[in-house]
Amino acid sequence: MALRATIYKAELSVADLDRSYYADHALTLARHPSETEERMMVRLLAFALNADPALAFAAGLSTGDEPDLWRRDLTGAIEQWIEVGLPDERVLRKAAGRAAAVTVYPYGGRKADVWWSQNAAALRRIDSLTVVAIDVPGPVALADMAERTMRLSATIQDGQVLLSSGDRGATAITTTLLAAADR
Repeated sequence: MALRATIYKAELSVADLDRSYYADHALTLARHPSETEERMMVRLLAFALNADPALAFAAGLSTGDEPDLWRRDLTGAIEQWIEVGLPDERVLRKAAGRAAAVTVYPYGGRKADVWWSQNAAALRRIDSLTVVAIDVPGPVALADMAERTMRLSATIQDGQVLLSSGDRGATAITTTLLAAADR
């Protein structure tokens, strides 16, 4: 018998001071059996960083031809394709052919640094690609905040995200490694 996804519910309140975006989102996340709680929480963090009423979680890990998150217009065209982790350059080139903008959020400390150093030259050739590294320093890991039912608050300002849940909080620092607009 195949393992099933674990369903998580999150009420996410986003206050993005950089974009002047303030909204509450009721989200359902399916954590694939092979996905860690940390990766699922980074997907949630990526949602907060790009929060929009049209942004949705896609099949991601369970389907090879869908991203972790995407924003589609009313015609179904993909406006933004968002990947979390350390995707292959071929996947990102294919995504750039299907979406107007592609964003990658690598995380994982040293592994993410190695991935960037090995792929930076090839990724710079993808005009619509933005790469934003996520680092979560401090005692509270994002995985520690994962619960089947969550009420979270994300405050975003100057490349930092404070994600809090009750008496727990974690700060994530984002660093733009590659911006599509810079080319």
